[in-house]
Amino acid sequence: MSSITESQQGTILPGEPEGEMTRVGETEAYLYRAPAGSTNPRAVFLLSDIFGLPLKNCKILADTISKRLRCDVWVPDLFAGSPTFRVHDLDGILPTKPGQVVSYIGYLKLAVLVLRCGLWMYWNCGAVVDPRVETFIREVKEDKKYAKVGAVGYGFGASICSRLSTKDVVLDTVVIVHPGRCTGLHTNADIDDPVQIPTSWACAEDNFAFKPHMHLEAEAILAGRKGTPEFNQYEFKEYKGTVHGFALRPHLADPEAKAAFEGALAQTVAWFEKTLV
Repeated sequence: MSSITESQQGTILPGEPEGEMTRVGETEAYLYRAPAGSTNPRAVFLLSDIFGLPLKNCKILADTISKRLRCDVWVPDLFAGSPTFRVHDLDGILPTKPGQVVSYIGYLKLAVLVLRCGLWMYWNCGAVVDPRVETFIREVKEDKKYAKVGAVGYGFGASICSRLSTKDVVLDTVVIVHPGRCTGLHTNADIDDPVQIPTSWACAEDNFAFKPHMHLEAEAILAGRKGTPEFNQYEFKEYKGTVHGFALRPHLADPEAKAAFEGALAQTVAWFEKTLV
C-alpha cells in the first residue's frame, strides 16, 4: 500500500458552465435548458456532492447530460448558500487510488476538518436537506409540466437519491454515483420503505462511505425482490481503480480514472434514455 502524497483536489473539469442561475421558491439553482427544438417533456435533477454549486464540475456535467439527453437539467443549491467544504480541504485526507493509506498528518487534518465543519454537518444532514430537495423537485415538476423526471446524485447527493427513491411519485428514476451511506437500501441500516423506482448504481472499487460489502448487500436486497410487487429494475456497475469522487472530481491525467469518469457519465445517460421515457 502506498501513502497519500499527491494533492486530493482531483481535476477541475475543463471548460466553463454555459447555463444560467435561477431561483425556484427559496432555492437557488443552476439550469441548462434543453437544446432548441427539443420536444421531450422530461428533466433531470443533478444533486451535487458536499462541495455544492461553487464547484463548477456539477454545472459542466449538467451541461453535458442536457446536450446528450436533449432535456432540461437542474442543479439545486443543496446547502442554501452555505457550502463550507472546499476542494482543497481534502488535500492529504482521502485516497486517489484503492490501497492508498492516509498519513498521520492526514488524520490530523481530518480531525480539524470535522471539528471546523461540525455545525455545518449538523445543519446540512439528510433530515434538513432532503425535504428542501423534495420540495424543489415537486415545485419545478409542477411549474414546468414535465411528464417524467429523474435525478443523478454524486456522493452526498447520491445518498439523497437513494432516500428519495423510496418515496412514491417524487422521481421516476435515479442514478446513484459513489454514494455516501444509503439508509434504507442495505442491511447495515434500518430498512424503511422499499425502493419505488428504477435505480442505477455507479460504484467505486474502494469507497470509504459505501464499502464493497454494502454494495453487495444493496444489490442482494434489490435482487431478492424479483418476482414480487416491490421489484423495480436496477443495475450495478463497479469501476476498477477508483475511489469516492471519481465521477465528479476525476483525476483525468490517470487513464484508468478518466475511463471510469467517462464510463459513469455514459452509464447515467444510457439509464435515463432507457427509463426516462
